[in-house]
Amino acid sequence: MTVDERPKKKKRHILRKGLLVVGTVFALAAGFVGTTVLTLPDVSGLKSANPSSTSLIRLRQIEAEAKGRPLRVRMEWVAFGRVPHLLKESVRVTEDYSFYWHKGIDHAELRESIKRDIRERRFARGGSTITQQLAKNLYLSTRKSLFRKFREVLIARRLEKVLSKDRIFELYLNVIELGPGVFGVQAASRRRFRKDVGDLDLGEIVRLTAVIPRPLSADPGGSGRWLLWRCRWILGKLKAHEVISDDTYQSLIGEFQSR
Repeated sequence: MTVDERPKKKKRHILRKGLLVVGTVFALAAGFVGTTVLTLPDVSGLKSANPSSTSLIRLRQIEAEAKGRPLRVRMEWVAFGRVPHLLKESVRVTEDYSFYWHKGIDHAELRESIKRDIRERRFARGGSTITQQLAKNLYLSTRKSLFRKFREVLIARRLEKVLSKDRIFELYLNVIELGPGVFGVQAASRRRFRKDVGDLDLGEIVRLTAVIPRPLSADPGGSGRWLLWRCRWILGKLKAHEVISDDTYQSLIGEFQSR
């Protein structure tokens, strides 16, 4: 081997090693994705069957038992058509305005969430659609991780392929956590306001929607500063999206002023 050939041989060796590393990474990634896809839940049964429990409910039961306080679960199914239009809109405009137009993932929201999480070096912003929240509640844990988020996205896409938008929304409204042991808007309405969900007035609807981010600590019938701020924010959203008129907004906003 001549002196001139040695650098060329070294470059070829480095190139082979680099290609081997890249190939190994791609193989591992492909294996990870393939295994994850194969272990996703079959959601086809949700077309006609209502779940009697969820991953989140089972988690809350385990947490309660660990504290020596068995959890009484309240979940009462209500048909989508019986849920007030204002409640559906209140949830949609505050949790996932583009729900009826996206395919399970709001890419703009997801990008903003990733940017903020990277900037703050923590899971600081949700960015989950109604479909993603349903996927998490039905099948996943509450632990925040990239792996769980990846599975959440895949399950959400599967839900969107198999179920109609209204069915996804119906499932979401019936399994969402709205208090300690309280799941679904019907159970929450009976528990908090002693009435059927179809009989809720706008003020009660706004209060019920307000506790979605903090179901274990916020009381929809309370008067805490955060809750009242959240109610004012929701009412403003409803007016901005022309779900309610300015007159309706003005007639109710005083109820949510801090005292």
